[in-house]
Amino acid sequence: MFSPLELTLLLLGSAVLGVVAFRMLHLPPMLGYLAVGILIGPHALGLAEESHATHALAEFGVVFLMFSIGLEFSLPKLRSMRSDVFGLGMAQVVLTIVATMAFGWLVASALPPWINISWQAAFALGGALAMSSTAIVVKMLTERLELESEHGRKIIGILLFQDIAVVPLLILIPALAKNPDNLLVTLGWAAVKAVLVLVLLLVFGQKLMRAWFTVVVKRRSQELFMLNLLLVTLAAAWLTERAGLSLALGAFVAGMLISETEYKHQVEEDIKPFRDVLLGLFFITIGMLLNVRVVLENWWLVLALLVFPVLMKFALIAGLAKLFGASDGVSMRTGLALAQAGEFGFVLLNVVGGMELVDPFVIQVVLASMVLSMLAAPFLIEHSDKLVLKFASNEWMMQSLNLTQLAARTMATQQHVIVAGFGRSGQSLATLLAEEGIAYHALDLDPTRVQEARSAGANVSYGDAARRESLVAAGIYRASALVITYASTPSALKVLHLVHELAPTLPVIVRSHDDSDLDRLKAAGAAEVVPELMEGSLMLASHALVMLGVPLRKVVHRVQAAREERYASLRGYFHGISDVGDDTETTRLHTVRLTDAAQCVGRAVGEIDVDGAELMAIRRGRERLDASADMVLEAGDVVVLRGNAQAVARAEQMLLG
Repeated sequence: MFSPLELTLLLLGSAVLGVVAFRMLHLPPMLGYLAVGILIGPHALGLAEESHATHALAEFGVVFLMFSIGLEFSLPKLRSMRSDVFGLGMAQVVLTIVATMAFGWLVASALPPWINISWQAAFALGGALAMSSTAIVVKMLTERLELESEHGRKIIGILLFQDIAVVPLLILIPALAKNPDNLLVTLGWAAVKAVLVLVLLLVFGQKLMRAWFTVVVKRRSQELFMLNLLLVTLAAAWLTERAGLSLALGAFVAGMLISETEYKHQVEEDIKPFRDVLLGLFFITIGMLLNVRVVLENWWLVLALLVFPVLMKFALIAGLAKLFGASDGVSMRTGLALAQAGEFGFVLLNVVGGMELVDPFVIQVVLASMVLSMLAAPFLIEHSDKLVLKFASNEWMMQSLNLTQLAARTMATQQHVIVAGFGRSGQSLATLLAEEGIAYHALDLDPTRVQEARSAGANVSYGDAARRESLVAAGIYRASALVITYASTPSALKVLHLVHELAPTLPVIVRSHDDSDLDRLKAAGAAEVVPELMEGSLMLASHALVMLGVPLRKVVHRVQAAREERYASLRGYFHGISDVGDDTETTRLHTVRLTDAAQCVGRAVGEIDVDGAELMAIRRGRERLDASADMVLEAGDVVVLRGNAQAVARAEQMLLG
């Protein structure tokens, strides 16, 4: 039996190894947590046993997850997406539960007598199966640049309603389990308690929350702010638990209250580490529930429970999307993305197991099928385009029609600029081009934006610049330049690869967030890379210099020189405490003071290999000297290094020995 410290070390060590392995396979970390739980659990290697401590940590993980969902719960957001959320999303959840209950009733007579699936149990299982994985789906859509597409918005709408539906399900399922003989009274009493608690929190809690957070923030203490955030979250969870409801409901309401205050974004950032770590431990405990032996002995049943719910959810969601006016291609993409199980399915399944609504054997096989469906989800989404083109009869026609219309709009245009992305930057560029009388044609993946902009007279079409067909239809062979206006390096690299194949001499200007990918983009063929942070710094400096009386011609010369040297003198900066979460590949500056014992003392700069870093300058006394190759280092010198985190750390070790 492990001590609490040994158990914590085992869980953390296993979690790190699992997440590293799954990230190397480009799979979501959540699946790594589940795999770790299965491996170290009592039914496999037996390294960790289920205990009160692990269940408490897991429950806190759900609490912070629901708190984060509450932060995203915005009435204006719901109002703008009401058709997809309360129409399509509600229909999907309700019909999935109804279909599961109907299936349970049909097969009840064929099941062994010791597996008794009541209608309450079927309702609870239906709620669990109705959920889809927000983490996996949103990550895949983001990587594929499909969040703003038509099917992307429908997917997000359904996921949002699933998140909301968890709250009443967490109230209903325990109520159904406690007193099924007097169901109406039980549900009525649960509803009364829920309404009283919600009114108390939402009516009185709103003003109290804003006033209290203002008091805390005025103390200007990050530590106090964090302590207060944990107190509010756990206190709200405790209040709903004392009322006979779930911990998660209180956390959800606390998140809702804070979402209406000006402190929402700060809270979101501060709570993220707690949420992610505790949620990872929750998924490990879920994995520990899985009995691999039972799954292997009943592999055919697990396979059936994998294939049937996935096909059922796909058909149901695709059919509903079609009913709500989507095309065949959009309907199929929506169904494929949401056919798998989800995180909240595990939360509800955990409640079902705790209430003993279902035989443990059923829990085992359902749990196994849900895990497998989530493993399959990234592959389904990745190959959704091929599947849709193969099975949607009018998809080729729709895509051909879009490309034909795009080609027709650009056919008469010569020497125009193709603008990839028509967000704020793209629209500003288009305005300046139009004022100069330069023709342009923009491509964007947001159909609402495209429709509104075209109605106003902008030359923009729905299309993905990272697809060969869209670039050809936009007239890449006749264009004079291509500008990528969104800061996404993976997509920009795809576009540059296609341009290199189709029109190698076409100049491409790329926008990036900072200078970390500047060299990669230049090597891929970008004529110019505009790092917005660097350009912002240059503009700020130029305005300051002009205001201080420096001649405008001299300021312009300095700015132009910085651009010509590809921002070399501006790349890298000294990191502080606020930069702890920055990417380790970000270029940074770092100082090293040389002691008498440093092995580089007495050696010339040109003789020292700093292994991937760059020795920028040397401060000797009050002088800052350029690091020339023949300069000999002395004890007391302060050496300025530039490079990413690993290169700088290695260089410091070499300098000091």
